[in-house]
Amino acid sequence: MSLKCGIVGLPNVGKSTLFNCLSNAKAQAANFPFCTIEPNVGVITVPDERLTRLAEIVHPGRIVPATCEIVDIAGLVKGASKGEGLGNKFLGNIRETDAIIHVLRCFDDDNIVREGGAAVNPLEDKEIIDTELQLKDLETIESQLAKQQKVASVGGNKDAKIAVGVLEAYKAALDKGLNARTVTFDSKEELKVAHDLFLLTAKPVLYVCNVDEASAKTGNKYSDAVAEVAKAEGAEMLVIAAKTEEDIAGLDTYEDKQMFLEELGLEESGVNRLIKKAYALLNLETFITAGEMEVKAWTYHKGWKAPQCAGVIHTDFEKGFIRAEVIKYKDYIKYGSEAAVREAGKLAIEGKDYLVQDGDIMHFRFNV
Repeated sequence: MSLKCGIVGLPNVGKSTLFNCLSNAKAQAANFPFCTIEPNVGVITVPDERLTRLAEIVHPGRIVPATCEIVDIAGLVKGASKGEGLGNKFLGNIRETDAIIHVLRCFDDDNIVREGGAAVNPLEDKEIIDTELQLKDLETIESQLAKQQKVASVGGNKDAKIAVGVLEAYKAALDKGLNARTVTFDSKEELKVAHDLFLLTAKPVLYVCNVDEASAKTGNKYSDAVAEVAKAEGAEMLVIAAKTEEDIAGLDTYEDKQMFLEELGLEESGVNRLIKKAYALLNLETFITAGEMEVKAWTYHKGWKAPQCAGVIHTDFEKGFIRAEVIKYKDYIKYGSEAAVREAGKLAIEGKDYLVQDGDIMHFRFNV
C-alpha cells in the first residue's frame, strides 16, 4: 500500500525546491534508491528510527522502509478551474492523490517576485488555490445533482435520495466558499456516496509554510496567520525552510546534516517531519517484520485487525489466517532478541480480532 501526496502551490512559493529536497530524502535511507517514475514523481522513504534500532539487533541482509509517492503538481494559476495555465491537467493530477501538501510562501525576498508584484500574503495565496479547487468541485456536484434529483423524483429511489442529500450538503458548503472536508456525514451510505465523488477539497490537506532560515524553528508572523486558519479548518500545518532543507540535503554525511540541524536548533529535518505528518494525515501506521533476511515496515490503515494486516504481505496470509505472534517494539529493544522476549513471556498470541498497533513486530501463522 503506497501513499500518494500531491504538492501544490502558486508560482514562486518554493514548491519545486521542496520537491527536490524530498527527492533527496534517499540519502537518509540505508539502501532504498530514489526512483523517478516521471520527471515530477518521486518515491521516497518514510523515516522510521525503529527500523535502524531493530537492524542493530537482528543484523538483517537489508532494511526496507515504508514508502510514499510525492507528485510535484505544476500548472496552478488563477483560473485553473476554467482551464487556464495547465488547469485541467493540474486538476486531474490532484484527483489521483490521497492527500494535498499545500506550500505557502511565508518569507520576504525582493528578488523573488510574488505573482502580480503584490506584497507577501499566504492567506490570499491559499484562497486562490482553494477557490480554484472549490469551483471544480462545484462543477462535479452540479452535474451529479441534476441527474440524481431526476432519478429520486421519478421512482422514489432510496439511493438517489441519499445521494441528493449528500450533494446538497456539499453544494451549500462550497457556495459559502468552504472546502468539502468541512462537511461531515454519519451513515455508511452517505459516507460511501461522499467518498465516490472524489472531490478535490475533501482530500486531507497539510499546509506547509515555507519560511526563511531565521524562522525555521519558531515560524514568523506569516506562518502564525496560517496556523490560525488551519486550526479553524481542522487541518494540519508545518513550518519548513525549503531553501535551508535544500542545503541540508546537499551535505554528504549524516553527521554533517545533524550538525547543521543542531546549529539551527532543530532535532529533525523539516523533510522528515513533513513525511511523517503526511503519513499520519492519511491515518496510516506501520507494523514491522524482523528476520535475518530483512527488517521491513508495512503500511496499514489505523484500526485494521490482524488478518487485514496479514493481507498486506500476501492475500494468502489473510485467507488462511490462523493467528499472529506479536512482540511490542519496546520489549524487543529491552530484551534484545526474539528468543529472550519469548523466555520473558512477552510474546503475545493474538487471534483475528486483534487491533494492530503502530510499531508491532509480527509473525503470521496461516494455512491455505
